[in-house]
Amino acid sequence: MLYNWEGIAEFVSVAETHSFTLAAKKLGVSTAHVSRQINALESRLATKLLQRTTRKVSVTEIGTIYYQRCRQLLDDLDDAEHTISNLQNKPTGRLKITAPVTYGEVIIAPLINNFITRYPDLNVQMLLSNQTMDLIAEGYDLAIRQGKLDDSSMMAKRLASRTLYLCATPAYLAEHGEPSQLADLNQHNCLQGSLDHWRFQEKGKTRNIQISGNLRCNSGRTLVDAALKGLGIVQLPGEYVLAHIHNGQLVALLEQHRTPDEGVWAIYPHNRHLLPKVRMLIDYLEQELSSQSVLEY
Repeated sequence: MLYNWEGIAEFVSVAETHSFTLAAKKLGVSTAHVSRQINALESRLATKLLQRTTRKVSVTEIGTIYYQRCRQLLDDLDDAEHTISNLQNKPTGRLKITAPVTYGEVIIAPLINNFITRYPDLNVQMLLSNQTMDLIAEGYDLAIRQGKLDDSSMMAKRLASRTLYLCATPAYLAEHGEPSQLADLNQHNCLQGSLDHWRFQEKGKTRNIQISGNLRCNSGRTLVDAALKGLGIVQLPGEYVLAHIHNGQLVALLEQHRTPDEGVWAIYPHNRHLLPKVRMLIDYLEQELSSQSVLEY
């Protein structure tokens, strides 16, 4: 059954104010609009709800019964809207998230745990993986990704920046010298990741420098451990090395050639309505990641 709500709010307002003018002012509409809506309502119900005179407006006996039921309906509707509003302000239910392993462990997971502490009715499923997940096929609400984005079918929100550092221990530099230009890297043991080159900025352009060394590993944790043990120079994002740079265990090198910061992104499916709880989490992560305390780990 299709319910027609037209005229109900206008009728209730007139019944409570006993005035078409005051009801119109309360609703933010014209007096003529209120009159038209109530006339249409009375015609639809085939009954007189209001008694109009030049001095006042009163409610008929049938109108009083109808008013009581309509007032309850409007109250229930108001309660329903408040309930939805509260749910938006107090998220509940499942949230499925994925993030890169190390950045997820060091940065994202602690923030997610704080978010759960704030909203304990959430049920969060979080997968830390360096593989690119199919968000739609696997039912993810949100993914955290870093660097250049290739998938144009997803919506993206930039949360923070990611900095790539070149560094080594003071002991290694004391023994082997500190590189002052990119060409000097040929004389150093470069601890390699999955690529055989490192990225730098030179004369406003990105430049890839071929590197070589006696250790190659696709694990950033392994590479930073090797660097901390004085085995060579490493180039890694801040989540691996920034704390060690701050405490003096590692020294940042060739800062004049550091590449521009990359983005840290919140990614979600383009064809999926963004739930309020997902929006709240994205806003929370953006706020927290933008603070200096978080960026410094």
